[in-house]
Amino acid sequence: MVASNLVLISNAGDVGRRVLDQLRARDVPARVMVRRDDDRAAELRVLGAEVVIGDLTRPETVAAALEGVGRMYFAMPVSPDQLLAATVVASVAREHGELDGLVDMSQMTVSQMTATSTGESDQQRLHWLSEQVFDWSGLPVVHVRPTAFLDNPLFTTLAARSIRDNGTLALPFGTGRTSPIAVDDVARVVATVLSDPAPHIGHVYELTGPRTVDMTEMAEEFSRALGRPVTYVDVPLDRWRSEVLAKAGLPPHTEQHIATMARLHRENRYDRASDDVERVTGVPAQTIEAFVAARRRFYLG
Repeated sequence: MVASNLVLISNAGDVGRRVLDQLRARDVPARVMVRRDDDRAAELRVLGAEVVIGDLTRPETVAAALEGVGRMYFAMPVSPDQLLAATVVASVAREHGELDGLVDMSQMTVSQMTATSTGESDQQRLHWLSEQVFDWSGLPVVHVRPTAFLDNPLFTTLAARSIRDNGTLALPFGTGRTSPIAVDDVARVVATVLSDPAPHIGHVYELTGPRTVDMTEMAEEFSRALGRPVTYVDVPLDRWRSEVLAKAGLPPHTEQHIATMARLHRENRYDRASDDVERVTGVPAQTIEAFVAARRRFYLG
């Protein structure tokens, strides 16, 4: 029996939406699961997706969404339901028995975690556990572990605000090095795997930008991209958390995750570089300078 090439995209957030674009450009059919039939669902239909209403924590809706599907992209927004959703999907997909590829969106931090490590965020621990569930399930899984996204508000909204105000990047990363990656590059990897899963089954892809930089070097890339001086200002972590993060109005689970990411940057846990984007897609990941230059108007206002 030839497996269907219909792909179920379980989350149409930033990465999922771009994965859909990539798949449609390759003439790969896609079905997108959404929580509500609203304007966003209508937009997805216009883009050529079949849309189903469902919830990753409800087995009956996952089973309905998997009907006729041969491949799946599993992703959740930052949520305390991460592990529940992964367990539901793994158990239903095993019973479904027709997947020839399941791409699990994880996090780079998992690569440095153990069963008993305690320094990570609750969300990062849930990703580690989710990977265990998918591995135990026996499903044809590919884990994708991106580092911090360049599209993250840390490097976009917050950076644009401080650059306009006083020409600085004000973050609590100390001398830690990082290698953030663009959402577009992650989506290219996911779409490539979903288009032809067989060569990738069992692999773990660690996705980063092309090189690691400290924050002074990052500011220099912003300067070149924007054509104006940008300098890095190291903000004490506690002050940044109380004066910036706490005012963002985020759910406690999300706030704790972002605060932990900041601390782990300061502890140099994000000093990782990989060429997996280029190995999988044939095209290297974007540089910070290229990413920022393409959004010059956004950063300068």
